[in-house]
Amino acid sequence: MIKQTLLFQTPVSLSLHYNQLVITNRENGAKTTRPIEDVGVVVVEHPQVRMTVPLLNMLADNNVSVVFCDERKMPKSMLMSLEGNTTLQESYTSQVEASDAMKRQVWKQLVESKIRNQSFLLDNVGKDGRVLRPFYQNVKSGDSDNREGAAARTYWSLLFGADFRRNRDGAPPNNLLNYGYSILRAAVARALISSGLYPAFGVFHRNRYNAFPLADDVMEPYRPFVDEIVYRLYYDSAENELNEFTKPYLLRLLVADVRMDQITRPLQVALSMTTASLAKFYKKQTNTLSLPTFL
Repeated sequence: MIKQTLLFQTPVSLSLHYNQLVITNRENGAKTTRPIEDVGVVVVEHPQVRMTVPLLNMLADNNVSVVFCDERKMPKSMLMSLEGNTTLQESYTSQVEASDAMKRQVWKQLVESKIRNQSFLLDNVGKDGRVLRPFYQNVKSGDSDNREGAAARTYWSLLFGADFRRNRDGAPPNNLLNYGYSILRAAVARALISSGLYPAFGVFHRNRYNAFPLADDVMEPYRPFVDEIVYRLYYDSAENELNEFTKPYLLRLLVADVRMDQITRPLQVALSMTTASLAKFYKKQTNTLSLPTFL
C-alpha cells in the first residue's frame, strides 16, 4: 500500500481521535482527518504547528517518519519508532555480527547500483551516460579505489554543468537537492526499522554525530531519483528556490516509478524491498540486494 506524505506549512493543531490524525486549522477551526495507517511521512515545517503526545506515540507505533524543519524550513530532525519489527533481537544480532567482508560486499552493490542509475539518468536527460559505465563495471569489494567519488565528479559536471559543485551550502540547485535527500533519508530510515534493522549501524558511513548512517548507506542508489526531479525543476520549470511549488513537487519522490525485479513499483515500496533484502543478506539468506533501476 502506498503511504501518504503530509506537509504542514501553516499553523495547525494535530491530534489523535480513534486512530485518525485530526488536522485543525487554527485560523478558522476547520477540521480534516487522515487514517494514520495510510500515512508514511509527516513533514512539520511551520514553527507554530502543535502536536499532541498521544498522536506522536500513535505515529511511532505505526512507524510513521515525522520530520521537523528548522527556521530555514529545511528538514532538521526525525521522530522514529524503535519497535518497528517483531523480530528485532534476531535482526539486530545478525546485523551486529556481520563480518567486514559482508559489509564490503553490501557497499560494493550499493555503489554499483548508484553509478548505474546515475548513468541511466544522464541518458534520460539527453546526456551521455555511457561515460559512467567503466565506473560501475569495475567496482571492487568495499569500493576500495573509490569509484563512487570518481564517477561523481564526472556525473555532476555533465548533469548541472562544469561549474556546478555538490555542496550542502553551495549555490542552487544544491538547496533543492538537500531537501530531496532529507525526505529520502527519512523514508529510508522508516523502511530500515520496518525491516528490523537498526539505522545507527552503518556499512560505510560512520560518524559519531550521525544517528542514521545505515540510512545514508542504503539511500545511495536512490539519490539519482532525487536528482532527476531536481533537474526537471531547475531546467524545465526554471525553479531554483524552495517554495510552495517546489516542496510538494519534491515530495512526489516517494511515489516515483522505480524498476525492481523487472516490475515497476512506487519508490517507497522499492525501499521496503531493498531493506528487506539487506536484512536477509545479514542473515545469510541471500547474496544479492534488491536494488532500483530507472525505467
